[in-house]
Amino acid sequence: MTFDYDLFVIGGGSGGVRAARVAAGTGARVALAEQSRYGGTCVIRGCVPKKLMVFASEFPTEMQTAQAYGWTVHAGGFDWPAFRNRMHADLDRLEGVYRNLLKDSGVETFDAHARLSDAHTVTLSTGESYTAKHILIAAGGAPIRPDMPGAEHGIVSDDIFNLEKLPRSILVVGGGYIACEFACILNGLGVAVTQYYRGAQILRGFDDEARGLVSEDMIASGIDVKLGTNVQNIEPSDGGYLVKPTHGEEKRFDQVFFATGRRPQTEGLGLEDIGVSLGRNGQIEVNEYSQTAVPSIYAIGDVTERVNLTPVAIREAMAFVETVFNGNLTPVDHDLIPTAIFTQPEIGTVGLSEEAARDIEPVEVYCTSFRAMKSAFAGGTARVLMKLVVSQATRRVMGCHIVAPGAGEMIQMAGIAVKMGATKEDFDRVCAVHPTMSEELVTMKTPVRAG
Repeated sequence: MTFDYDLFVIGGGSGGVRAARVAAGTGARVALAEQSRYGGTCVIRGCVPKKLMVFASEFPTEMQTAQAYGWTVHAGGFDWPAFRNRMHADLDRLEGVYRNLLKDSGVETFDAHARLSDAHTVTLSTGESYTAKHILIAAGGAPIRPDMPGAEHGIVSDDIFNLEKLPRSILVVGGGYIACEFACILNGLGVAVTQYYRGAQILRGFDDEARGLVSEDMIASGIDVKLGTNVQNIEPSDGGYLVKPTHGEEKRFDQVFFATGRRPQTEGLGLEDIGVSLGRNGQIEVNEYSQTAVPSIYAIGDVTERVNLTPVAIREAMAFVETVFNGNLTPVDHDLIPTAIFTQPEIGTVGLSEEAARDIEPVEVYCTSFRAMKSAFAGGTARVLMKLVVSQATRRVMGCHIVAPGAGEMIQMAGIAVKMGATKEDFDRVCAVHPTMSEELVTMKTPVRAG
């Protein structure tokens, strides 16, 4: 059978664009359809604009620190429209970069919604249909609103970058990394932030000691964190919203922001009609080579809900091309992925939490917490955390957890050692870089606890 293309990619995010470009580099005929903006969640409504907002929100503290170091600093108010416009101009630039990368690679692009008509046919919202030997779904995910009265009045993470003005007060609903990051960002930008989370502690799934320290620092910075609390209903009130919580009195906020989860964007793709299996949350079920139950159809990135991180989607894209177009079966490695949470302070983590490691085998825990030199000199009380979880039997470092400014930068380097299987003694053999916060990772000699 003759096909129009060797590969048709649905989704123009980081994973889809990488797969299309690299596959085209092998000589394959490649097409890609994107119904929204090129760059996907990460570039347009996720990692990139969020990190720019993180940078913006850190300046009030930096200016206070500068004053303590002897600088005369005169700060005016934060100009949200000016920042927002410049941020969107940069996102437009990046989208142009993605489009040009595809064009220069010889990938034909369609600005349209795509759905599958059969195992080899893609039909576009413009009416055309194309056949492909292989189809790759990289449609990403989207934030969800909870099922409750008045939920339509709240915003989600996609909306936060487009606000006409910053609210004076906001309720952030959720306790995951997106909720906590934006609670810190908005607090830093001068918004009065309240955060409701139904659980006993924020950042479920991360190391207990690390998330506990972040929670303390968020509260100390002025965020009103209310645990064991959820929203019952929301009603418009005086230009804002009256929120009734599960515990406590009703309170009015200018804005309500839901960060209560994300869902794979698989609706409207026609997947189940042609035999592609979906999980309970709508995720596409794939094997270790990102292949679905239909042999010609593959899926990568957030639609598979394996590890929803941009670098992981890119790795999955590379493994897909290596497997399908280079004939080298390459399973995706999802083990020991370094991760950063851009709260204030940041968390950097790789490997197992202390709690998860203890469930597997006896461990030793090396940990220290202290005030960093830069902030301590300025009178700051925030503490940082450096932690290694070590197997008693093999001495291998099973987990590394950092809570500190710049933790994301540090964990990238520590992640190399942990991925290589470094032992505690390997860490000990490395000479410390002094004076730095991260030197503590190689100078902790005595475990604080074992079990």
